[in-house]
Amino acid sequence: MTLKSAFLLLNTLLVAGTTSAQDVRARTRPPRPSGTTISESQAAALTLTLSTASLRPIQTWIRTAGTIDTTGKILGASLSGAEALLVKLGQRVRAFPPSSKSSMYQAHIIRVVPRAGGATVEASLTAVGRQNAPYYVMEIVVERGPFLSVPNEAIIEEGNRHIVYVRQQSGQYVPQEIHTGIQGELYTQVLDGLKEGAQVVTFGSFFIDAEHKLKGTEQSPPRGQA
Repeated sequence: MTLKSAFLLLNTLLVAGTTSAQDVRARTRPPRPSGTTISESQAAALTLTLSTASLRPIQTWIRTAGTIDTTGKILGASLSGAEALLVKLGQRVRAFPPSSKSSMYQAHIIRVVPRAGGATVEASLTAVGRQNAPYYVMEIVVERGPFLSVPNEAIIEEGNRHIVYVRQQSGQYVPQEIHTGIQGELYTQVLDGLKEGAQVVTFGSFFIDAEHKLKGTEQSPPRGQA
């Protein structure tokens, strides 16, 4: 047997041994808990809240800096990238000077001029702006349409995965991976993983997640006994 043949044989045996060990661990390791049980009193103490996966209008707010003209009525701003493509005539705008965040003004887009890599936009205020405040923060409200969605706070991010906890029955909450689309200001589109009407945990989801992971750790075999 040549040295190369011996090396290939050893490598094959190592791979087979690793696969066999993994199979043994898979057969002997206790299953991870399928869900987490929370009593009604615990839920009340945690002020656990639920929301329903349903069709909702998702809004994206485009925030940008703008300047006001000498009339005190017209705001101008410059947008770049993909955000510029979302701005259309007639869209609602909320605006306020950084020096007075409580002075919120309503406006709407009256002009969109495309340019290389973006667009220049103008918005008309419904009232004369604040005196001696040339600069404004503009929040352009983009309606993305009704989509199956859940509240943003219901989603737990684990790397590239998005997890929600679904209530299966009274006191039982099960982790469910979902695939998301548009993330709006309040809600995120669900592409796959949930059906309309499913109840998901919003406030308190991180407690449920921690409890679920703790149960999984407690049921794992001691190190060296796998």
